[in-house]
Amino acid sequence: MEIEKLFKEYRSWKKDMGLLGFELSRFEGVPYEDVIRSMCLGQPQGEKVQGGGTSDKTGNTAVKYRQVKERLDDDWFEYLLGRYQAVKEELEFFEYAVGQLSGRLPEVVRDMVMEDMTWRALSEKYSVSEAMIGKYRKKALAEMRELYLMREKTAGRYLLD
Repeated sequence: MEIEKLFKEYRSWKKDMGLLGFELSRFEGVPYEDVIRSMCLGQPQGEKVQGGGTSDKTGNTAVKYRQVKERLDDDWFEYLLGRYQAVKEELEFFEYAVGQLSGRLPEVVRDMVMEDMTWRALSEKYSVSEAMIGKYRKKALAEMRELYLMREKTAGRYLLD
């Protein structure tokens, strides 16, 4: 994971997680119109053989509709939940990593990234030059890269065992 990208996109990831959480909390499934559209636009699979006798087209259609709706609902819910969990995990590790930084870097990075303070505001708050804020940022990025590398090595060891 590119750490600089996380610095830049932290707030949008938080918004994304909030939106996904909202969608999950009020999940109602795929709208009926979408199910009907998917059934009408779908191509028949396999060969169609017309059998003799009376068929219950309405009953078969209702069963098929319910099966399609349940499958689409399950797929959509699994996607939302998986995306939510992935974003949440990344944000939690990022916030953990920020807390592991040395010196005053945790406070500076929290203000810079999570509070979206300008470099001018940071330099005033911490009574340092903007150039020093740039050095803090560079040092924080280096320390966080090490933490992310350690995380990747741990995951790699797990996968190899």
